[in-house]
Amino acid sequence: MSYAVKNLAQGARELIAFRIGDQEFSVNIMSVREIRGWTQATPMPHAPHYVMGVINLRGAVLPIIDLSSRLGMKPVEPTARHVIIVAQVRAKVVGLLVDAVSDILTVTDDSIQPVPEISSDLERQYARGILSIDRRMICLVELDSLFSDSESEAA
Repeated sequence: MSYAVKNLAQGARELIAFRIGDQEFSVNIMSVREIRGWTQATPMPHAPHYVMGVINLRGAVLPIIDLSSRLGMKPVEPTARHVIIVAQVRAKVVGLLVDAVSDILTVTDDSIQPVPEISSDLERQYARGILSIDRRMICLVELDSLFSDSESEAA
């Protein structure tokens, strides 16, 4: 797969695909600022359960979100193999802890299937669709809906 910048067809979008456990997710590439290796976070008192703490990113304080925990899955014990996706969520920049980044995908709106009706309220809140690519099921996550306004302020 070529990762060269190319002109996207009308209605096409690029996504970053990543793994958490044995599940795959994706976010709009336009939300992603950078991808970096795991850095130990300094815990913050009274932070929500999914906020691992903060790191210093070139002089800026960056909150680190355990995306697994935020999505209602088992919290992660990070290792050197984990990565942080630095992303824009509304007006804030946050670090999203994931197991690994796997792909850059180019998809069209018609390739995104609706979220099944049997999904939980939390899944329907953040999931914008399901992609079926090469026998893989990838959940498209809408970062802005993953955190309420008060939660993004807390982070």
